[in-house]
Amino acid sequence: MTSQFDELAALYENMAEWPFRKYCEIPSVFDALGDVSGLDIFDFGCGNGLYSRMLKKQGAHRVVGYDQSMGMLDYARRREEKEQLGIEFTTAINSDLLNKFDVVVAIYVLPYAGDVSTLDAMCASMASLLKPGGRLITLPIHPDYCPRPDYYETYGLRLIPAGDDNARDASEVTLDLCQPPYDIQVTAYYWTADALERALNQAGFKRVHWRKNQPTPEGLERLGAHYWKNYKDSPHAAILDCSMGH
Repeated sequence: MTSQFDELAALYENMAEWPFRKYCEIPSVFDALGDVSGLDIFDFGCGNGLYSRMLKKQGAHRVVGYDQSMGMLDYARRREEKEQLGIEFTTAINSDLLNKFDVVVAIYVLPYAGDVSTLDAMCASMASLLKPGGRLITLPIHPDYCPRPDYYETYGLRLIPAGDDNARDASEVTLDLCQPPYDIQVTAYYWTADALERALNQAGFKRVHWRKNQPTPEGLERLGAHYWKNYKDSPHAAILDCSMGH
């Protein structure tokens, strides 16, 4: 899980400017989050720290970014040294972090659970960080994504199922980031809505609300409705807005 991300930090920074992320994914995540002013937020699988930095700039009180990829975290820490936003970065979830956060953000983390026990452990770990009534915003592969490899090419990516049965839990999917000059493959895993909800409920999330990635009015105006049609018809990722019980 670690090595495939170590070289990707700079690419992930550039990806924030891809139209799909800039005008659809990132605004949709912040729309789901609502006002983050004064909140303590844990960025689970923070990668290069992109969302950590945006959350801090949006007024979050404390932001902790966690990732197991040293390559990603080295990049995030270098940026923090330069920008001095006050973000903490860590490769370990220690006991002093438990039950301390209002929100956990986990962007494209659940797709890297390759089996049920890993999925359950991820969800339990996210839940353990939250205060009573805390929220998780997480992006899995959409259970109804389009398995046709060229379907999302316009947006700089391909999702390529490993076999014919692309709707089976823990089935392998290759994520091909194909925006020139980049062409990088990452291995991910598909989970059905039932499997995701079961794991989240089991971890203590009482409410799991499915939200859509929606392009902003600016994105629609700049790129046109035709550009967004495939994505609106069949998004590659869902946004899950989950609440812990009190």
